[in-house]
Amino acid sequence: MSDLPFRFGAEVYTWFMSNNGETYKGQLGHMIEVISKAGFTGIQPIFTWMGPLADADLLEEKLKKENISLAAVALALDWNESKETDEEKKIADEAIKLLSRFPGSVLCTVQIPTGRHELVQRRKNLVDIVNTVSARATDQGVTSSFHPNSPHTSITRTEEDYKVILESLDPKVTGWCPDVGHIINAGMDPLAKMKEYSSLINHVHYKDWDGNPEFTLMGNGKVELTGITQWLKDEKFDGWIICEDEGQEALKDPDFVTLHDGKWVQKSLIPKLK
Repeated sequence: MSDLPFRFGAEVYTWFMSNNGETYKGQLGHMIEVISKAGFTGIQPIFTWMGPLADADLLEEKLKKENISLAAVALALDWNESKETDEEKKIADEAIKLLSRFPGSVLCTVQIPTGRHELVQRRKNLVDIVNTVSARATDQGVTSSFHPNSPHTSITRTEEDYKVILESLDPKVTGWCPDVGHIINAGMDPLAKMKEYSSLINHVHYKDWDGNPEFTLMGNGKVELTGITQWLKDEKFDGWIICEDEGQEALKDPDFVTLHDGKWVQKSLIPKLK
């Protein structure tokens, strides 16, 4: 795997899925251990769900112990006003401060879906806020990447949403994190969309999808993960590929899902690359 330009990591949302984060609240240390055991080399936690390890010193100590890098941190906020609320700005700046301690880690911004009302204005507001947050991150030496999603209440889900939002991101400060599962879940072809906006890609999320009704265990669905990974290799993408498995198995046993995904990447995905 050393000859690949990118690295593989895992997202903690696989654990967050159970009871909206309550089941595994405060267990980021355990998640780091499982992700390491799975063979991944990086982790992407959710900033507002890091518990005691939101302390940079404690986080650094635990990551070093398990030989895991902080690939990114997910900053998921409502961002429903014309600009950041005071509380949203405070949380974003705390996330940026944390990331500044870990050179090379990414601020992965995502809007929490709350409905498609006032769509045109709210998409514009969102882009303005994301670019503003990214600019502050850039000033602190932190890379930013915007992550669209696909719930029916999301304003970042359709092909029109992608066109409006991605073409309004300020490429000097904001990149794009394509989530291949969310792209196909919204009726688009992941690889085609990634090729269309390839210049923006600086972080990538993997999940699988079978349409029954949505996501499935990595490798069991219809996302052409091998073809996408080969394209990223050919393009010499040198960032992180983060596995964010939302298969239903994660609701009962997120440890199993993460261990499965690590094995699948090592034994099934990578050997198929040319």
